[in-house]
Amino acid sequence: MDRDMMIIGLTGSIGMGKSTTAAMFRDAGIPVYDADAAVAELYVQGGAAVEPLEAAFPGVTRDGAVDREALRQRVLGDDAAMATLNSIVHPLVGRDRIGFFERAKAAGADMVVLDIPLLFETGGHANVEAVVVASAPAPLQRERVLARDGMTEARLDDILKRQTPDAEKRARAQFVVDTGQGLDHARAQVAEIIAILRDPARRPAKAK
Repeated sequence: MDRDMMIIGLTGSIGMGKSTTAAMFRDAGIPVYDADAAVAELYVQGGAAVEPLEAAFPGVTRDGAVDREALRQRVLGDDAAMATLNSIVHPLVGRDRIGFFERAKAAGADMVVLDIPLLFETGGHANVEAVVVASAPAPLQRERVLARDGMTEARLDDILKRQTPDAEKRARAQFVVDTGQGLDHARAQVAEIIAILRDPARRPAKAK
């Protein structure tokens, strides 16, 4: 990682518009690393996580790939299993991220965004210069998530229980993008965040 290239952490609880916000940074010319997409690549046939996950959780793979629903059911509500899952996946994602940094640096990027859902939960905020949180009112969040195929109130509540509360994320981050007021409003906020981060006189202190 090159400290001349600013590292921005983007996070947000489920249904808060983090992926939409990431796309806005990408549209503005900022390279974005999508941790979820990296994990998905690890889970496909031939992916680096397939064999170690099958060894740790027999029966969670099918046709040479990780069955994500089977894996989810295996670790749901089991803190020890979740810790084992993270111990396998996180180092693999870390190696993939190094390649992303190298490509961004070669392209001359002055900053990059790491799109990481569990940025605070994993302590990743300590490794970035600034944190941006995508947020929206709780009722809108629930409406968005429950509209997804296969989502239930119980599953949503379990996910939220494992995530740092939105209010705490907002309090700890330097920037908040409110995705509840429409795309144009959020896009303007993203543009302003980029402008602030490129101006040393306006740049805030690191997140706590």
